Amino acid sequence: MHTTSSFSILARLTVFIFALAGQIHAGPPFVTDDPEPVEFQHWEIYLASLQSHTAEGWSGTLPHVEINYGVMPDVQLHLIAPLSFDRAVGQNTRHGYGDTELGVKYRFIQETPTCPQVGIFPMLELPTGSQERGLGNGKAQLFTPVWLQKTMGAWSSYGGGGYWFNPGGNNRNYWFTGWQVQRKITEAFALGLEVYHETAKTHGGSSDTVLNLGAIYDLSESYHLLASAGHTVQGPSQFIGYLALQMTFGPKEVKAETKK
Repeated sequence: MHTTSSFSILARLTVFIFALAGQIHAGPPFVTDDPEPVEFQHWEIYLASLQSHTAEGWSGTLPHVEINYGVMPDVQLHLIAPLSFDRAVGQNTRHGYGDTELGVKYRFIQETPTCPQVGIFPMLELPTGSQERGLGNGKAQLFTPVWLQKTMGAWSSYGGGGYWFNPGGNNRNYWFTGWQVQRKITEAFALGLEVYHETAKTHGGSSDTVLNLGAIYDLSESYHLLASAGHTVQGPSQFIGYLALQMTFGPKEVKAETKK
């Protein structure tokens, strides 16, 4: 019964994403990340919302701001500043500033025809949100992943995983692993599919596996619309959704004039 319902939901999600009608970029709108940093002296800014629905209610961000900056070749700085909300079943919605995310992405192996690119992306979650109101973890968390990526013509794939240090209360440390594959459909549109798995985050909790579909539509060279939606295929029932406007900019390459 649960499996049939999950596949029915995923089928509807597929139709929804194809209707978005762009090259799909690594990382957002997916949970699985990649090793490729933002180019040197370039920026990525996202105005986004991430939402989750379980039997306990709705929670997420509305909105959050994500900023990525190429501080030097192969190195990216990362920040997420969220306005979070939590609406448990039968209760009023609580909202306010959530936990702040900081990170540094470093690519240490470049891609070649036979070798994938490889990088690390440690991230620190600062407990700036209220745990009592359901808007934060209450303790600092640290994620230490390794990511790989390989491109083959119109196809690209990336994935990997890492360990979450998740202290406090009933929390427990856990593993995250994920993999994503994507294909460029047209010059303005590409589609990706990911599957990721997390071990139990709390004592007595259960692991879960999520299947997620995502796409990007390029509004222009600098503005992009990102969306994804997914559902658990193993573990407690959960829907996740992501929607963002991405802005990308940086210095233009200047070609030297040919002297006569």
